[in-house]
Amino acid sequence: MASQGVIFDIKKYAIHDGPGIRTTIFFKGCPMDCWWCHNPESQMKEPEPFNDSLKTNSLYLCENDGEIIGRNVSVKEVMKEIEKDIIFYEESNGGVSFSGGEPLMQKDFLNELLINCKKNGLHTTLDTAGCVSKEIILEIAPNVDLFLYDLKLMDDKKHQKYTGISNKELLENLLLLSEMKCNIIVRIPIIPTVNDSKEDIVDFGKFIQKLNIIRVDLLPYHSIGEEKYKKLKKVNRMKEIIPPSKERIEEIMKQLESFDLNVSIEV
Repeated sequence: MASQGVIFDIKKYAIHDGPGIRTTIFFKGCPMDCWWCHNPESQMKEPEPFNDSLKTNSLYLCENDGEIIGRNVSVKEVMKEIEKDIIFYEESNGGVSFSGGEPLMQKDFLNELLINCKKNGLHTTLDTAGCVSKEIILEIAPNVDLFLYDLKLMDDKKHQKYTGISNKELLENLLLLSEMKCNIIVRIPIIPTVNDSKEDIVDFGKFIQKLNIIRVDLLPYHSIGEEKYKKLKKVNRMKEIIPPSKERIEEIMKQLESFDLNVSIEV
């Protein structure tokens, strides 16, 4: 197993990455290139130059006075940070979440952290798009208490255009986790002009209603990552996109609820 990995942030007292108060570990590296990505600093696996540091209390976001984003860390280092907040997990029924990027790109490092968390009796949540082999899913799943499974688009051609990869394997892995009766919350980012048409929402509903899941979370697009693109000298392909209105998101929620789904809006 890998004793080291690359992360770009550790967020304490997180409340949107699973139940209760949590510590969220952000892994660097992602096989997708989503046009709307609000964490562009997560895409490259290796530490990279960053113009001016983001304001953060994280010990792991930057090195060299904010010139490099990302850091090689050991399992021991990360567990030391996680264990500092055990009292908050116990009081709130919280735990540890792994996000990114795509944590499964560093599956050995991830699994070692998951195993250590389970040994400490900590609830584990994995935020993933499932873009790995079936074998990796089967290896990781027993150590994950809750999957936050990101579902971007149902149409494969559109998925390839807007994320850079096919969704075939992603959908198969979601079906597999459902068949295994894992705890799953499906998360759908609502991106105007990309996946918010009536047809898109119907396609989501038809697929998700076949699954054994807890609920669907809608994540409205926002432009919070715009400054990051500038600092990373990356092109923001969604610069002209206007975030969806509250009314439009509520319409989408009702449309999905018509498929007998439990739907919530993440704010």
